[in-house]
Parts: sequence; structure tokens; C-alpha cells
Amino acid sequence: MSEIVGSARVLLEGLYDALAAGDRDRITSALTDDFVARLTPGLPFGIGGEHVGAEAMIRDGWFRIGSHWRVRTEPASYQLLEDGRLQVQGTYRGKGRESGLPFEAWFLHQWEIRDGRISALTQLTDSAAFVAALGDSGSGGGAHQANPGRLQPNRPENAWYAPAPDLATIDLTVAEGVATLCLSRPEARNAIDQRLADELLVAAVRIAGDPSVRAVLICGEGPDLTVGGDIGHFTEHAGDDLGALLRQMTTPFHLAFQVLATLGAPIVTVAQGAVAGGGLGLVYAADLVVAADDARFVTAFAAIGLSGDGGGTWHLPRRIGPARAARAYLLNEPITAAQAVEWGLVAEAVPADEARARGEEIARRLASGPTRAFAGMRALLRESWDRSLPDQLNAEVEALVAAARTDDAKAAVAAFAAKQRPAFQGH
Repeated sequence: MSEIVGSARVLLEGLYDALAAGDRDRITSALTDDFVARLTPGLPFGIGGEHVGAEAMIRDGWFRIGSHWRVRTEPASYQLLEDGRLQVQGTYRGKGRESGLPFEAWFLHQWEIRDGRISALTQLTDSAAFVAALGDSGSGGGAHQANPGRLQPNRPENAWYAPAPDLATIDLTVAEGVATLCLSRPEARNAIDQRLADELLVAAVRIAGDPSVRAVLICGEGPDLTVGGDIGHFTEHAGDDLGALLRQMTTPFHLAFQVLATLGAPIVTVAQGAVAGGGLGLVYAADLVVAADDARFVTAFAAIGLSGDGGGTWHLPRRIGPARAARAYLLNEPITAAQAVEWGLVAEAVPADEARARGEEIARRLASGPTRAFAGMRALLRESWDRSLPDQLNAEVEALVAAARTDDAKAAVAAFAAKQRPAFQGH
């Protein structure tokens, strides 16, 4: 595996160097003819979205970025995913060409490599940082200002929505190492409309790019975590093609879950009241779920003739078993908080008026723990489903060695030997 990562890393480092130099020939030679890229929603000037073909990506993606920003890519980590893609995380640093305003933004690249060339890229970053660096020097062609939170008229089905930089449907705060991501549409029972779907991705990217975050708390304002998709939004904006609107909504929504899955910080979700539809993804995204005793988990899709999103068809059979998952989907049977605990969907159930405080307590505890070791645990637990036992044992060794080399592990071993309580710093 290390040889695969090594050869792929050499290929990607060559591409990053070629992009920095603007060397079109080297860039072209690194890509397959059928190269496809999906760039972050919200990147203006038509940059965000899908680019099919190497020439389209060079012209409308990378070179268009270069025409508006001076930016360098600083990779920090390379990881081979179970599906064979190579994931790179790092930081963009640069400034607007006309404004001169500096910016930095966390990024995640997922690269597909075939026969020694790069065939696909999924890129996620904080698009708001790029927009802010334009200052007053560019409008982005209006793409990032247009009609926030609503379906854009005559928009192609595969277009990605451009979220507004300011969060209106999510409250995101970071304090004492805990990032709190709170759905904030209580008047609509935190129903998921286009804007909330977009902003969940923005919030997830911002959390991923904040090195001070050592734990995440996901919750909802009001009595419900979320009732799922906003039916009123569907009827108002879908027109004759509900499928196009759902593709538009689920693209950033699902990307947010991909980002949350890559976090080094553990995630706690507080589930109260209704937890329905795609909103169940906020339960699946968590390492630990605290359920209020009034919580009801329901897939809800069969009631409106849809098949499901939010990752439920992958997560739910693994969490509660295939037979129970089939009943939850096909018969649309709600799962009570007590059942959720018994079946392993949530960690614990508490009185409704104590759920938020209990979630905060757990998140604070995790934020004071060995963050790098937690990251290794998260990855091992998440990826175990797709590995053989020998492969998992090898992965445990690699993660153990990485954790043992952290400052936290060294200090904790020394504290244990001295019969003292370790104080973890998160690195």
C-alpha cells in the first residue's frame, strides 16, 4: 500500500508543481482524456461545478482560478482510501490578483488514478474565502450573489449551487475546542431546503479547516433536530422536475457528510424530537449520539414516494441490521429512542430537557482528549467495514505508530509512569 501511495504522490506532486508554474503541457500529460473534475460549489466565475474533459478543466477551472487569484497549494497529508482514490488535505494560500487581499483556505482533494494518469478530481474548499479575497474588484459574474438559497431558473441538472458566504440557516461557533453546528430553522422544524443543504457543506468545510477544533457538536434549535426535506420548498421550486431540484440539493448535502467523515475531531450529535429523512445523516455522521427520550427516527421517504438520501441505505443496515433497516425504509416504521439505544443506533437516551447539556458535556470531554489518537480511532472504525481482518490489523499497526509519535502520546506515557493525570493538547 505504501508503494501505491508513494507512486501516486509523486504523480500528484508533479501536477501541483505544473499548476504552480502554469505549465499546460505537463498538466495535460498528467490527465486522462476523459478526466472529470467536480469543484466546490460557490467558487465564482463558473469555476465551481463539474468540468468534463482535461481541456475544460484546464481552461475553465485551474487557469480561470489563476486569472483571478495568486494561489499556491500546500498539501499536508496523503491518504489512500478504500475505494482506491488518493485523498490529499492541505491549505490554499494566496491573494486576489486585483484586490491584493490575502486569504487561506483548507482543502480536500480526492483523486482517481488510472494507468499512471489522473482521471478524476473532487475538490472541496471554503469558497467564501476565495470570494472575500476578490474585494470589490470582481463580481464573480454574479454567480456567488445570485438568489441565495433558491433554485436558479433554467439551471442545468448537473450544476452546483453557489451558497452565500454568510450562514443563515446554521449557527456555527467554536469555543474551547468545540465546534457547535446547530441547525437554525426552528420555525420550519429545521427542515432541509436548498440553503440549509448548501450551508451544511460550508459549515463542514470551515470546521475541517479550523485547527482549533478538537470536537464537534451537532444539534438543532427548537424541539426537533430536523423533520428532513422541506416539502414546501419542493412544491414551490421543483416545477415539473423534482428530480433536478433533489440532485441540486443532495450534491452539497452529501459532500458535507464526506467532509465530516474525514475530520480528525470526533462528532457528537444531539437527536431530539423528529429526526427524519435525509436529516438522519446527521446521526450517521456522529461517533456518539445522545437521544432525547422523545426522539423519533423515521426514514420518511416512502411516505412521499422517494428512495432516500443522507447515506442511510449504507449506514442503517450496518447500524441496526439489514432486516430492521428494511422495515424502517419499506414500512416507514419510526424507531423510538429506547429502540435506538437497544439496536445500537445511538449511544444513550436521556430526558429531553437534558439532551443538549449532555451532548455538550460529552463534546467538551472529547475536546480535552488525545485528538490525534481519536482521529485514528475514527478512521479505523469507519473503514473496518470494507477490510479483511488481516488488512484491519495492519491498519491498526500503522495508526498506532502514528499516534505513538504524537506529543500527546509521549506526554501521556510519561504521566502514567509518574502516576499523574495526562493533560492532552491535541497534537
